[in-house]
This record gives sequence, C-alpha cells and structure tokens, in this order.
Amino acid sequence: MTKLTMPIFVVAAGLILSASPSFAQQNDPGDQPGLLADDSVELDPQFRRTMVLYRTTEAPGTIIIQTQERHLYVVQGNGRAIRYGIGVGRDGFQWQGLLTISRKAEWPDWTPPPEMIARQPYLPRFMAGGPGNPLGARALYLGATVYRIHGTNRPDTIGTAVSSGCFRLVNADVSDLYDRIPVGTKVIVRQKPSL
Repeated sequence: MTKLTMPIFVVAAGLILSASPSFAQQNDPGDQPGLLADDSVELDPQFRRTMVLYRTTEAPGTIIIQTQERHLYVVQGNGRAIRYGIGVGRDGFQWQGLLTISRKAEWPDWTPPPEMIARQPYLPRFMAGGPGNPLGARALYLGATVYRIHGTNRPDTIGTAVSSGCFRLVNADVSDLYDRIPVGTKVIVRQKPSL
C-alpha cells in the first residue's frame, strides 16, 4: 500500500503546511472537550519552564518555536531565553514560518475550523471558554491563520506531537507566556534546529 501525500501548501504569511490523507481521519488525542485538566501531572524535567542559554540574533521578546525539540523559547537577550515545553502538530500537521501574535484571549472560546470538523466530526461546533475547553487558560493567535499557542486540558500531551497544528503548553506556562508577550510579537516556527 502506498501512501499518497498531498502537495505542500504555501500560505500568504509564509507558512508551509503539509497534510497527508492517511492522517485525515485520525482522532486528535489532545482534543477532549469537557475534560478537566489534571494539574497534578508532572512534566518531564526537559519540558518544565526554565531559563536556558540560547544563542540567537533575534531581538529580546521574540518567540522561537522548535517543533522537533518540542520547545518554545522567548528570547531574553544576553544569550538567554525562557524555555517552555510544548505539544506540537502530529505527522502531516507540522509547519514552519514567520508570523506575529495578532491577538490574545483569556479562557478563549473554541470554534474548530471546518477542516478539523471534517477530520473529527465528533467535535463540538463551538465551546465556550473554561476549564474543560481544549484551548485551556490562554490563547495567543498566530497571524491570520487558524493556529494558536494555547493552554490545554491535556497536560500529559506536552512533549508529544498530537495536535492539528497548534502549539500547546500547560495552563500555568501559557498564562506566564501570555503575561510576557504583547500583540505584535514576532514568532518564528522552525522544524529543525538551525546551526
């Protein structure tokens, strides 16, 4: 059996998203509407929020997402960054590009896009924000895309690749990030580390 791969789409904002039909009907184990987050879940030490040495020429405040590493960095300057553990898009739903934070929301409502509903018809068409919402406590919206950096009601998925292209953090971390990052912040999404 051969696996067909759909062409790569280039989105106006400079995103590259690839999708494969073999993944089209997979359930997203990270989207469980109504599930209350188990805040007692202990993250693996590599995915806990921490200050790290980080070499970059990007300005302080820039967000750099390294999907392969499952880390989000906020550049602090002086060779340092705050590193957060994240969950990323599963195979066929990973992308890279350069965007800005276009808006922010506390306890955001969730309206899954039509493409997500087509893949996962069991999802609600709308869900008000709150503890059982898969977007968690905060959301930072990426440009004019359907993608976000958001919290989660599944902290056990941090460090995994299960989403439909968004980046998830535990609620405490996304709340910390939300307080640090203004609208207009530059976001760089990379698939592979740069040398």
